[in-house]
Formats: sequence, structure tokens, C-alpha cells
Amino acid sequence: MTKHLIVDLSVPVNAETQVYPGDPVLAFSVHSTIERDGFNLLNVSMGSQTGTHVDAPFHFSETGLKIDEVPLDRFVGRGVIVDARSVGARGRIGWDLIAPVANQVQPGSIVILHTGWSAHYGTDEYFENPFLDADACRRLIELGVRTFAIDAINIDETPDATHLGEGFPVHHLIADVDGVICENMTNVAAIDFEAPFISLLPIAFQAADGAPVRAVAIRLDS
Repeated sequence: MTKHLIVDLSVPVNAETQVYPGDPVLAFSVHSTIERDGFNLLNVSMGSQTGTHVDAPFHFSETGLKIDEVPLDRFVGRGVIVDARSVGARGRIGWDLIAPVANQVQPGSIVILHTGWSAHYGTDEYFENPFLDADACRRLIELGVRTFAIDAINIDETPDATHLGEGFPVHHLIADVDGVICENMTNVAAIDFEAPFISLLPIAFQAADGAPVRAVAIRLDS
């Protein structure tokens, strides 16, 4: 008998959904109602990277794959969770934090950086996110990883007036190997079982740089 336990890793999408600075703000409006039209229908306006979403290589590469061109197997696979909750605001996630689980990493793994930063979602502090070190990213790519995820707004450092950042090196490294990035995950601590099966399947936006996902972790026990 197979038992399924599903953990939702997605932030809710509503008028309060926090977006990257300068991105389109989500807006809902009622298009149709049962009373007037016989059915309910919502009009939705948002950016391609609203809420929990995946970046396609095209996000940082003019020649990179667009979201509808990325092989679907990039969005599903066994998750490897890196405990990076110790690094703090604008902390660098280096190989020292990845090393304890590096033996679990193989081609096709989905590496999840568990920073705990989703606790700050909805506040200005959310933009002070921890980020993945570029050299650590290169080492994971060498191990065959093509799918990266983080429970923060950005896998790179988020620049502002006092922190210029490093030019999004991790986004570029992953785009260069046709990899994908999931950002704005939440609830990672609820994955309390080994070898979770992760699904990050996006909306099939055509020719887009990214798309929202309903990210989940699934326990599959035979």
C-alpha cells in the first residue's frame, strides 16, 4: 500500500503577495458573478514571477530556454534539503553547509536551501535574504544539479542602496546549464521525512521568463 503525505511549500497569492522590488503588483478584480452572469470568474493581473515561482534560463539569458521549453523533468525529483538557517540576514550559503548532505546529491536532485527566511515574508526584512555562494553553486552543478530552490525572495543577494550585490552570479550559472530556480518557497520545516519527492510544475506560459508554481513535497512510502 502506498501512503501519500503532501506538504504545501507555496505562499498564498492574493492582494498582499510580496513581490521583488519593482515587479508588477498582483491585482484581483471580479469579472463575472453568479448573480449577474450565472458563474464566478476572476480577472488576475500579475508578473510572471509572482509568489512561489520558477525562473527559466531566459530570465537571465537572451538565448536561454523559456519556461514552456524547459524539460518537465527539471521540475520534479527527489529533494535534498540544505539546512542554512544559521546564516542570517544577507548570509552567504557556502559549501560548508552543503557538505553534510552532499552524499545525497545526484543528477536530477532538487536542492532546497532551507534558510527559514520565509518567516520574514511580508516585511521589509524579507529583502535582506541569505543567498547561495557562487562557488558552492558551481560545485552542485558539477554534481549534476539543475534545479535549485530557496525559501527566500532571491537565490542571489538582493541589492539595495547600501548593498550592491554581486551581479546575480548564481542566476547566470544556473541559466548557463539550462537549469531552473524556485524562489519564495515556504513551510520547508514541515518536510519531516527523508527523500521527499518535489514538484515545482509551472503554469505553461508561452515564451516567458518564469511562471508561478504550486510547490509541494510528497512522501511516497511503498
